[in-house]
Amino acid sequence: MEIRELKYFLAVAREENITRAADFLYVTQPSLTRQIQNMEKEVGQPLFIRAGRKMVLTEAGLLLRKRAEEILELYEKAEREWLNLSDEVNGEVYIGGGETYGMTILMDVIAQMRKTHPNIKIHIISGDMVDICERLDKGLIDFGLLMQPADLSKYENIRIPYVDRWGLLMHKDHPLVSKEYITPEDLKGIPIMQSRHSLPKSPITEWYKSVANIDIVGTYNLLTNAAFAAQAKIGCVLCIDKLFNTFGSDLVFKPLYPAVEVELDIVWKKYQVFSKSAQIFLKFLKEKIQY
Repeated sequence: MEIRELKYFLAVAREENITRAADFLYVTQPSLTRQIQNMEKEVGQPLFIRAGRKMVLTEAGLLLRKRAEEILELYEKAEREWLNLSDEVNGEVYIGGGETYGMTILMDVIAQMRKTHPNIKIHIISGDMVDICERLDKGLIDFGLLMQPADLSKYENIRIPYVDRWGLLMHKDHPLVSKEYITPEDLKGIPIMQSRHSLPKSPITEWYKSVANIDIVGTYNLLTNAAFAAQAKIGCVLCIDKLFNTFGSDLVFKPLYPAVEVELDIVWKKYQVFSKSAQIFLKFLKEKIQY
């Protein structure tokens, strides 16, 4: 399939209507219909279910949409890099990471880099470790900031000089607020929200494994929405320190005891061929950390 065909397909998937998609693409309706029919012949099965004027994706169509979006994102990233192959560095760097205060170290590197290379643009993509590794493996981002434990066998890595400290985020009216530290025994009978990344096994699950039947009422991948759950008193949230500003809020953060601290790595694919801008970022990063 050609890039143009994938763009046509995604337009129809988005609009759920051939006429609207054709108007958006500035092509005729019959021409677009033929393109979709040709794609269906190529994959050997329908991509859409026709329900009157509405076009609904089939299971094959849903799979193709996901892959088409990834292919186009990678193509557009490569296209931007090709356009910036000049002596003047004005490219783009893509960095993915979960929620961690360790990201401030990378921001310091970026600030220093832009003093001498102000035309380099930075794109920050947030997600948990599964999301970030998937994007790394597909070449959609240049670097990922991963929290341990993580499988680094596929990547080059630099250890970041910062450790994340875990604790419990809770409503200020919660009985545990009076405690200086939270122990595993304190979690008995307490509804808990836990990050998707830290399940099923992590330093957190190892920390509370002596307590039977922890009441995990839900999971999250980014903390902001989980904090809303704590505000609504749905449950307390096991999370990283310094991510939610509790000043002036209804929430309180208490560290765990024994302390649970995890290290961080900035990683990239082995044998990665970097753009000029990504090479410059890596150079500044190594200088910052004295690698």
